[in-house]
Amino acid sequence: MKTPWLAVASAAALLVAAPVLSGPAFAADGATAPETPVRDLTKAPRMGPWGFDATGMDRSVRPGDDFFRYANGAYMEKLEIPADRSSYGAFNTLDELSSDRLRAVIEKASAAAAAHGPEAQVGALYRSYMDEARVEALGATPLAPDLARIRAARSRDEIARLMGATAKGFGRSFFDPQVYDDSKDPLRYAVYLSQGGVTLPDRDYYLDDRFKPQREAYEAYIAKMLKLGGWANPEANARAIVAMETEIAKVSWTRAERRDDDKTYNPVETAELARFAPGFPWAAFLAGADLSAARRVIVAENTAFPKIAQVFARTDVETLKAWLAFTTTDQASPYLSKAFDQARFDFRSKTLSGVQQQRPRWKRAVDTVDGSLGGAVGKLYVEAYFPPENKARMEALVGDIRTALAARIRRLDWMGPETKAKALEKLGKFNVKIGYPDKWRDYAALTIRADDLYGDIERASAFDWDYRIRRINDPVDRGEWEMTPGTINAYYSPTRNEIVFPAAILQPPFFDPEGDPAVNYGGIGGVIGHEITHGFDDQGRKSDGDGRLAEWWTAEDAAKFNARAKVLGDQYSATEILPGAKINGELTMGENIADLGGLLLALDAYHLSLKGRPAPVIDGLTGDQRVFLGWAQVWRGKYRDDLMKQILVSDPHSPPVARVDIPVRNIDAFYEAFDVKPGDPMYIPPEKRARIW
Repeated sequence: MKTPWLAVASAAALLVAAPVLSGPAFAADGATAPETPVRDLTKAPRMGPWGFDATGMDRSVRPGDDFFRYANGAYMEKLEIPADRSSYGAFNTLDELSSDRLRAVIEKASAAAAAHGPEAQVGALYRSYMDEARVEALGATPLAPDLARIRAARSRDEIARLMGATAKGFGRSFFDPQVYDDSKDPLRYAVYLSQGGVTLPDRDYYLDDRFKPQREAYEAYIAKMLKLGGWANPEANARAIVAMETEIAKVSWTRAERRDDDKTYNPVETAELARFAPGFPWAAFLAGADLSAARRVIVAENTAFPKIAQVFARTDVETLKAWLAFTTTDQASPYLSKAFDQARFDFRSKTLSGVQQQRPRWKRAVDTVDGSLGGAVGKLYVEAYFPPENKARMEALVGDIRTALAARIRRLDWMGPETKAKALEKLGKFNVKIGYPDKWRDYAALTIRADDLYGDIERASAFDWDYRIRRINDPVDRGEWEMTPGTINAYYSPTRNEIVFPAAILQPPFFDPEGDPAVNYGGIGGVIGHEITHGFDDQGRKSDGDGRLAEWWTAEDAAKFNARAKVLGDQYSATEILPGAKINGELTMGENIADLGGLLLALDAYHLSLKGRPAPVIDGLTGDQRVFLGWAQVWRGKYRDDLMKQILVSDPHSPPVARVDIPVRNIDAFYEAFDVKPGDPMYIPPEKRARIW
């Protein structure tokens, strides 16, 4: 299914051990598997007696030499990445708890004889995924009608129409449509178009010699998928497809360029698209996507569109058809027989990310059900695992962080009074969503069958797309969520000026109701501060308190902000993670600013919570030290080199070690807390520290 047009800020988490489910599970052949040991899923394991895993520290390392190792060294030394993972640590272990909980509620729905409505749909989709025997027996049969439509295409107009139709099914297009809030009229929905056409993780994979082995493996993968689908001349078509995608990559914008909210807002009347980007059959494309009635679209990478359209115009029809056949097969393969599924895993997970073996089928089934029926599953999850009191606790923490940021804005010595007043106004208008939506999504019109996995996924995709396009030009549903309650994550939406925290994130190590407040402020407080700071990062700051993309800064203050942000960006750009591979400070700028702001606000909020009382000392650690350790504990984890190479060119988040060590080096309180002195590797002179918020 297509994802909505929304860049969300992620926050990772850590759990000590993955729990085991109780109750019935479905075996690979659809039969009932033996009962597994009973495990209480209602409580997340604690990190330690006061909320921090002190056994994971390496106290032989001085904080001023390597703070990440000091905080997490012993844990990292013992940590091994499981064979079915490309990374492991804080985020993954807590995510496993969420997966196990989702499995429990999904299997309960699947086993309920009297299930009806959304619960019946949840159970039916899970059973269709878990019925591996039927999926295997069908082989490539479910794919055949989609490939037949592609084979029947005789013109570029017909191909463009099929590309448009991929918005509601399998396959890809040279241009990706989405429906989301209009950045300059955030009370209304609009149609967005962004560049597409490349299948590898980033344009660098086509253009950088470091990724030559991956390109060669990609060509072999394309040929294999075409052969499995019964497409003619797979090897020759694979070569032509890689050559075509390389031409698209050459004219595509970089990910750093695509982050600019001003440059990516380019309204174009649909009647003018043929003149704006000639060579691509826009009317046929829009008709295929059911967007013929749209009078206006917002083009993202405007200078790339005419060039990508020309690639389409000069590519022969047979190559375009083979590309559509490949992208359709590639996306559909998880819902087809093992030959397809394994081929996709071998390339996408093993070659690109270093994963050694497939995750258990039930985990993939849980992800699929949550992705297709997130509202229905989320309701079941919340009823089982989200205590109402957690919402109140979270609201109090958010209040503390907002107070801390307001105080920081008032104290800024580089921002003028006019911009300060508008910044405080924006902060005052922040909306906060915690746990789950007030209104659950209605799936009554979606048909789910327990014997039709491929059809279920296609129908769910079409259902979701129809749900979105029916709202074009309508008032925005401000109560809508872009994450499901079981997601270990959080986000800030600039058009709605809101921060959103799904239910699953409010547990150790982020928040332990029995733990030390300092660790909680470093964990969940840092995450809250991170999301609030997104409203004032290099892109979030461009939207006003009503969510409208507008210039509300004075030119002088904007210039000062950019200069201060550059100081931080340069620190990240100078950081080498793998030999010859450094962080892209421009790509990661927003997340880096949010990390620094989040930790500063967490520390301020902790001080406010003390109400003038001295902070207690625990295990010889002061309150400030424990706030910093609480932040560091959240980012524990290891990554396989192949995944790290991918992250460094495609992910707007910096690697975990940098998310710990670079922010703390720019916070004066860190130097005082751990007695960091000139000459220490972590030391940055005061005048060279990044000081933004």
